[in-house]
Amino acid sequence: MRIGILTSGGDCPGLNAVIRGAVLKGDRVYGHEFVGFRWGWKGVVEGDLMELPRHRVRGLSKEGGTILGSSRTNPYEAGGGPENIQKVLDKNGIDAIIAIGGEGTLAAARRLSDDGLKIVGVPKTIDNDLQATDYTFGFDTAVGIATEAIDRLRTTAESHQRCMVVEVMGRYVGWIALHAGMAGGAHAILIPEVSTTIEQICEWVESVRDRGRAPVIVVSEGFHLPTMDGAHSHKGLDPFGRPLLGGIADILAPMIEERTGIESRATVIGHIQRGGAPSAFDRVLATRFGMAAVDAVTEARWGTMVALRGTDVVDVSITEATRSLNSVPRRRWEEAALLFG
Repeated sequence: MRIGILTSGGDCPGLNAVIRGAVLKGDRVYGHEFVGFRWGWKGVVEGDLMELPRHRVRGLSKEGGTILGSSRTNPYEAGGGPENIQKVLDKNGIDAIIAIGGEGTLAAARRLSDDGLKIVGVPKTIDNDLQATDYTFGFDTAVGIATEAIDRLRTTAESHQRCMVVEVMGRYVGWIALHAGMAGGAHAILIPEVSTTIEQICEWVESVRDRGRAPVIVVSEGFHLPTMDGAHSHKGLDPFGRPLLGGIADILAPMIEERTGIESRATVIGHIQRGGAPSAFDRVLATRFGMAAVDAVTEARWGTMVALRGTDVVDVSITEATRSLNSVPRRRWEEAALLFG
């Protein structure tokens, strides 16, 4: 078989490890050939591709980013759609697609699969927001980076007795905030799944100050106060029509300072969480996902996505994986909340 691979959506540590795992197993075990589509679905629509022989993927597991490039292109727009994409595949002798991406990418893959294209998905997102898999690669790396940032901000907070409000990514789920906040010893963790008032936040902050400490608050970008209409977004929409989130820390910090009298600073970690080399956990998981995706393609399990269940890699329907978000259970937040203040 001749298999096309694409990486779409936000970049993520571990993408290159997936590509390497798929190509090495596909070549050694099945004798498949591989090509990569440049710039995600954009490359599929436009037929922009590169050959992926074994020597091209050597040493890739430790490299961040993606050698294929990525974009947030909707494959049903700009001359796309299942019929046109199938023509591109036929013209280049491509039998199937391995689509590596997050919620938007896999929603598009599900729709194209329903329209008859031969696609297998691989879950990629630092947000860990996809149902049907216990973890997505990229999440562990993002948590590690956010935790290091919290550790560094704590020292400057203590030096000046300031309150630090640290904003992390996550979109509409709070997994990065929860894990990084617990690991970094945050005095409060604010996530989209749990409504928290500014009064409660300030009570935690004042409790920390009264103990002679400098408060550190970790907030997920999708968090919003009960008085707000929804998650803060001032950057417009992505090509899939979803709001680009960010900036809630800049709203909370002055509110905390006004109510408590504690000098407060906002820090948005942003895309640093996506960059650099993947953690060891993410390298292993991504490699296993790539190898499992090739098995699924070889066995014609179209419309499925590889997933982690416990320590086993299995395959599930893409429909199941994209039906709803993998939200943080309230019990997990309440577990962390015992340490607040």
